Amino acid sequence: MTKADDLNGRVYDAPSNNWVYRVLPRSAWPYAQLARWDRPIGWQLLMWPCFWSSALAANRAAELGSLSVGLLVFHLFLFFAGSVAMRGAGCTYNDLVDQKIDNEVARTRSRPLPSGRVTRFEAKTFLAVQALVGLLVLIQFNSFAIVLGIMSLAVVAVYPFAKRFTDWPQFFLGLAFSWGGLMGWAGMFGSLSWAPVWLYLGAIAWTIGYDTIYAHQDKEDDALVGVRSTARLFGENTKRWLIGLYGLTLLLLLLAYALAGVGVVAYLGLILAALMFAWQIVMLDIDDADQCLSLFKSNNRVGAVIFAGLVLALPFA
Repeated sequence: MTKADDLNGRVYDAPSNNWVYRVLPRSAWPYAQLARWDRPIGWQLLMWPCFWSSALAANRAAELGSLSVGLLVFHLFLFFAGSVAMRGAGCTYNDLVDQKIDNEVARTRSRPLPSGRVTRFEAKTFLAVQALVGLLVLIQFNSFAIVLGIMSLAVVAVYPFAKRFTDWPQFFLGLAFSWGGLMGWAGMFGSLSWAPVWLYLGAIAWTIGYDTIYAHQDKEDDALVGVRSTARLFGENTKRWLIGLYGLTLLLLLLAYALAGVGVVAYLGLILAALMFAWQIVMLDIDDADQCLSLFKSNNRVGAVIFAGLVLALPFA
């Protein structure tokens, strides 16, 4: 990141041709960067477990003869809006907690807080606004789902500190990012069963896997500042761990599918996802930061394939 880049108002690891820089006024750029609107992969990965859970519940409802397509579509819209809002709020909170660390890492020191383009008060105000949007989305659901959603805040609050006390901060990220695996089912039925629980656990394993790949970008800087991660923990054994984590993801999703009684097409989606996981593992070079970022982002397509399989299975449930 050069001084000229910093003066240009961009951040080091976001594409400079993003819509944020074409549409929003320059004064709004730092806030969009705090919320990571210029890097949509985060809210996409947060959204997919919500979508999976909703589609899984829809398959179960279709089998029971009680599916409401209108309700499913409404819930998907809510989860989209909530994912954008809460991912933005989570990133803003994380940046507030990690401001000093971010200033020591090359990839993150150009962010709005460490670069001084936003004050802590402004960031806290923006955090509150985003959280309010998330709350407005949450209260559209039934009371069980509302309470369940509020419970997730405990995990979200702990995550930014996890890298200070454990080599498994990706596990805590998985707990938070995968919570939607419970919410979709809860929103549909007002309760939980083993099917969404297995899906939630599968999504956690998936999150640990893809975020380990992501964390390999920063492992040298992390080692210097004392930040811990599964990338540093796994090291040269990362591919073996990914085989286990992605394999566990598929196994747990398979259990969820079987318990929910999904249509056969959903299983074809899992097969395609398995091939995509295998491609990530074969291609991975943990010392190539650009490739790590590309492979990490490819998990958006994995999420889409699994969701598509569940939706296309609805007529066969």
